[in-house]
Amino acid sequence: MKKETVRPSDTALSDPRKLAIDFSRSAVPRYVQLASLFRNRVESGEWPVGAQIPTVDDLAEECQVARATVRQSLDLLEEEKLIARYRAKGTFVIGKPQEQFWCEVATDWSGQLLAPEGATIEILTEREQLAPMPVDPAIGEMAQTYQHWRRRHWRNGRPYYLGDVYIDAEVCARIPKKSFETKTSMRILRDLPGLEIVEAHQTLTLGSADPQIADLLQIPLNAPIAYVTRSAVDQSGRVVFVGRGIYRGDVIRLDIRLK
Repeated sequence: MKKETVRPSDTALSDPRKLAIDFSRSAVPRYVQLASLFRNRVESGEWPVGAQIPTVDDLAEECQVARATVRQSLDLLEEEKLIARYRAKGTFVIGKPQEQFWCEVATDWSGQLLAPEGATIEILTEREQLAPMPVDPAIGEMAQTYQHWRRRHWRNGRPYYLGDVYIDAEVCARIPKKSFETKTSMRILRDLPGLEIVEAHQTLTLGSADPQIADLLQIPLNAPIAYVTRSAVDQSGRVVFVGRGIYRGDVIRLDIRLK
């Protein structure tokens, strides 16, 4: 007898193999880990746009988790407009993650001068005398005092960036307050007469959102985020700017041209 080959239907994608996933190895909630797995399937094309994904029961059996956990993970993808649920029809892929990456972390000087199109800046705190974490002494000499601003950047009704800005108090005294509401930190410094930025540094690291960050960026607890630390040195070798920014991980992209 000829052995029958079982194929997934054109409208439903399924994999009969059960996944051996050890969710306990991470402090990230299980449904968030599962959402990352499903998000990757959409991004890779395993679940292409327009296709119906497996049922909650099928996914729960495949991943060896409770149906409620699968539903929570799918809730996240639905909020990101990657999937849509239709009563009596099923759940379908309607978008891809890369289409959501509308916030690019610039890796060159010119890119640091421009905010994403349509972005607005909300000032949370301003002109507090606070000292930033010291930078590497090889980069430059720290100023005596710094003024601190905390800002939150929004686009399309969603916060995507939380930034702590520390500027040399002497320099900050010459900056119009309005600038902090409309310009990136590097643009503020570049537009200031008499100040020349001769060197700038940027470091990016990955992490997960604590309760405060999750609240401010309106993302789930332990969701992926990217920390960006920046510094700028003036013509006298003084560190006139230190910035610590946090991007929500579901909207950013980092492009580096390799030579």
